[in-house]
Amino acid sequence: MLLFSCSVDKYIPEGRHMLTGTQVLCEDEEVLKTYMLGDYVTQQTNTKWFGAKVPLKIYALSGTDTTKTLCRFFRKIGEAPVLYESRKAQQTMNDIKQVLSNAGYMKATVDEYKIEKGKKMKVLYHVNPHERYTIRHIRRVVEDAGLRHFLTVEDTARSLLQTGKPFDVNTLNAERNRIATYLRNNGYYRFNKEDVRFSADTAHNSTEVDILLSVKLHQKDGRTAPTPHKRYTIGTVNFLTDLAPQQAASDTLHQQGYNFLYNDRLHFRKRLLISNTMVRPGMPYNDSHFKRTYTNYTRLPAISFSSISLTERPGTDTLDCNILVNHAKPHSFGFDIEATNSAGDLGAALSTSYQNKNLFRGSETFTFKIRGAYEAITGLEGYDGNNYTELGAEATLGFPAFLLPCVKREWGTLHHASSEISLQYNMQNRPEFQRRVLTAAWRYKWSSQNQHIQHRFDLLEVNYVRMPWISRTFKEQYLDSLGKTNAILKYNYEDLLITKLGYTYTYNSLGARQQTYGKNAYTLRFNVETSGNVLSAITRLVGARRNSQDQHTFCGIAFAQYVRTDLDYSKSIRIDKNNSLALHAALGIACPYGNSDQLPFEKRYFAGGANSVRGWSVRSLGPGKYNGKDQGINFLNQSGDIKLDLSLEYRTKLFWKFSGAAFVDAGNIWTIRRYADQPGGEFRFNTFLEQIAVSYGIGLRMDANFFIVRFDAGMKAIDPAHSGKDHYPITHPNFDRDFAFHFAVGMPF
Repeated sequence: MLLFSCSVDKYIPEGRHMLTGTQVLCEDEEVLKTYMLGDYVTQQTNTKWFGAKVPLKIYALSGTDTTKTLCRFFRKIGEAPVLYESRKAQQTMNDIKQVLSNAGYMKATVDEYKIEKGKKMKVLYHVNPHERYTIRHIRRVVEDAGLRHFLTVEDTARSLLQTGKPFDVNTLNAERNRIATYLRNNGYYRFNKEDVRFSADTAHNSTEVDILLSVKLHQKDGRTAPTPHKRYTIGTVNFLTDLAPQQAASDTLHQQGYNFLYNDRLHFRKRLLISNTMVRPGMPYNDSHFKRTYTNYTRLPAISFSSISLTERPGTDTLDCNILVNHAKPHSFGFDIEATNSAGDLGAALSTSYQNKNLFRGSETFTFKIRGAYEAITGLEGYDGNNYTELGAEATLGFPAFLLPCVKREWGTLHHASSEISLQYNMQNRPEFQRRVLTAAWRYKWSSQNQHIQHRFDLLEVNYVRMPWISRTFKEQYLDSLGKTNAILKYNYEDLLITKLGYTYTYNSLGARQQTYGKNAYTLRFNVETSGNVLSAITRLVGARRNSQDQHTFCGIAFAQYVRTDLDYSKSIRIDKNNSLALHAALGIACPYGNSDQLPFEKRYFAGGANSVRGWSVRSLGPGKYNGKDQGINFLNQSGDIKLDLSLEYRTKLFWKFSGAAFVDAGNIWTIRRYADQPGGEFRFNTFLEQIAVSYGIGLRMDANFFIVRFDAGMKAIDPAHSGKDHYPITHPNFDRDFAFHFAVGMPF
């Protein structure tokens, strides 16, 4: 209470007022929202943490004696009162008037109203946009006869300026950029947007505007006479590989009209550079081709630096192009040490990796990783060993191209396509069992030209799970003693073959290379995958025998059949520069069929944890109202075929690199079928709403530039595993029962 009771009046000088609030009011609410007039308020009030001015209160605790260490500390982490400044208020009014004038509201007015209360002041900005001006007539004047061939009636139809539309300076600038881009993409290398000029004439006693669009002749400077714009053609294209500026090359190669200049060795295949270069000899200059070439080179790991320069041949309309390309160091090594703590059992893991960024001189990326882990297991009775060891190896080979014979290489380059082949082996030795997993995959990735849409197609992924040894104790106590009652447990300790075919669609409103964190943006991801259909067709065609569980087998191994779909949506809503609201919704459904009546363990859904309903620990929620008793096998029983996740998170900037969050999560998992070992876990339309778990909590994030470290503390609010008063822990919380703490890297969504 002390923190929020301290007065800040003593820190406000006489004759000054602390700014406690600002608000922009507008006669037209649509104008207020469309142009976000609130963002133009120059002077903001003191920073708020979760809606409260906590930094100001911390500052108020400092006192007035700045010689004291505690005083200086509180003032450093706190925030002094923001004092009202008339100059900034006037700037706010001018900025709002200017933005409205540019939008066509040329008679807009802004008035300031001050509400004083003691030493504090709230400022209201009242905006009256008045009537918006519209375009009555548009006239084009193109002085250059050569440009008239391009700026024809067809181009006029693409114009952003249309009669009857609102007069908007931003639209004029956009039209100027459009014309300049269009001409520069059609050979006019030296055309500048400043060559496109507008003049507006307002009709007398009217809100209609006549616009004159003029395209001027080329003028090098104010002292030279205007001349027609020259249309340029690309001459020679030279690749200068690993050459310093002005350095002469010792060797030269020629292919398809391109020249390759280098010393000693050419580190790239010629085809790699040609296919990623949109600039073609003999073609008209095209500005977009140069930008796409830069983008293509940026995504190639074998290239560390690239630049493009143009040289005009004197007295001609020809441009020679020099492309400087430097290769990156192909070899790199990595080494990681991890410490683990699993339910009190301590362990460690070591991993090493090797990467070659240019394996076949075509920017192919080869990665090889080896990982080993050890964990000392305590409290496990009835077993000969007391430790857990794991050893894994993974090899991945990526190609910066779409490796399909029916797809042109140019299409792959245009859509930033890549192909990947991987092989992975994992060996786990526990006191209870030994597990071996062999995985092979072949997948493709590509994107739209604007990078908003990402595609991933898993052409083939094969997982072979083998259980070479299961201890007698584990078989007697869990597998054999349960008989057929725990089908999930038994299914996941048998040899299994999983063949996957899948597709993933991802849309990012800001583009793939940008984060949506703290911005008005959204992402949408859809995934579908299926398994076992091809193998099922083959075994049925050849009449293969079934095993003792009545399953079709391939080479004596039962294979899984299922279909799984996932839909994920995240949206960030910016409140102000320090505060935002994040929403997340995810739905997943998986259905075993044919050869399977259970989903493989790796494909099942789990709830609870740092990226789910955070009032529960990882994989401890559900399915439905199921309340697990046997903690030894509960991690398997608390899994399902359907998953629903809903989250609402308020995010606020604190200080330095730290941010805070307050969240509410909801969701659960369910099974499609009724299982004896998961009572209450089956999905039913008439009961699933009652089985949605709810939690709330707060979090702390630290932005370490390259990654975000996150701490979340969650409390249960509604627990579907209990009835009566225990169904609503929010009304009588029990810290030992209802609290969960999570540590994670990256945002939850």
